[in-house]
Amino acid sequence: MSEKFTDSQISEIVEAASAAPSVHNSQPWQFEAAGGELRLHGVPERALRVADPEGRALYVSCGAALFNARLAARIAGLETDVSLLPHPDYPLDVLAVLRVRARRVPTAPERSLYESIWRRHTSRRPYSSRQIPRVLMAGLQKSAEAEDARLRLLDRRDTSSVLGLAARAGQELAASPAHQGELSRWIGDGGVDGIPSWALPGRPQHKPSPVRDGDFLAVGRPVSGTRAAYERNPHLTALTTEHDEPEDWLRAGQALQHVLLVATLNGLSASFLYQLIERDDMREGAERSWPWPEHLQMIIRFGYSQEVLPTPRRSPAEVMAPTADIRLTWPA
Repeated sequence: MSEKFTDSQISEIVEAASAAPSVHNSQPWQFEAAGGELRLHGVPERALRVADPEGRALYVSCGAALFNARLAARIAGLETDVSLLPHPDYPLDVLAVLRVRARRVPTAPERSLYESIWRRHTSRRPYSSRQIPRVLMAGLQKSAEAEDARLRLLDRRDTSSVLGLAARAGQELAASPAHQGELSRWIGDGGVDGIPSWALPGRPQHKPSPVRDGDFLAVGRPVSGTRAAYERNPHLTALTTEHDEPEDWLRAGQALQHVLLVATLNGLSASFLYQLIERDDMREGAERSWPWPEHLQMIIRFGYSQEVLPTPRRSPAEVMAPTADIRLTWPA
């Protein structure tokens, strides 16, 4: 008889997956246990209809949750087989299926990476001028490569170019009533969904800035009045894939979370410049503004900063689809 997930293992896996980052903290995932499998669903009701017409952001976000789920399974002593987009045997909203393959004791590095899940939080604060060791950046690149993605390190010239592109994209999004209307749903202090006002960037003293301020701070209500002196020479990287299909977006999400956990383990903070991708996805048929041949999935800013509070998350019980297969208990 083949191995199956136990109820307690599913509880731990879903709790870890729920801590993953997602675009605008939309948390567009749901898990289902059925037939001894654990299935990851995308939730259309949590998709960004205006900003994400192709579904890229949903897939990348669910990919990050999938990496956490894989890692939590390893900590539970399980090796898993993962099938991405297992159609036509599953509904179209099933993005991945995890099956137990074997048992193996987790390694010390895996345990350390798992512990970083609970310490990883997006920081849109100013970072210090402290240089990041080259060996650490090389380690982040290897983490991306382990998930079939690439992390391009941007030098000062490339960083300046990308910051300019991101700033122009942010200005265009800020001028879009449809985009701003949708964004207003995900910004503010409205419970467990979206980005709380205290987690937004400050108003940059200098532009272009290394944070997403153009459209975030243009939402039709005051969300931040604090001015911030952001670093003049930020450490920017670009997470890319060779191809640009839904499966690549899922792989990019897994690579993103792998990179972020390694960064957290080594004391690095991170934030994202996603507005350039978002704007390009909204312009159907238009030429991409990304200047390099590979396909851009995320721009990541790294640096050293003070610790920040975690943004709210849905409870694992909300993330788990009701099923008669299992009886789960969640910590209080």
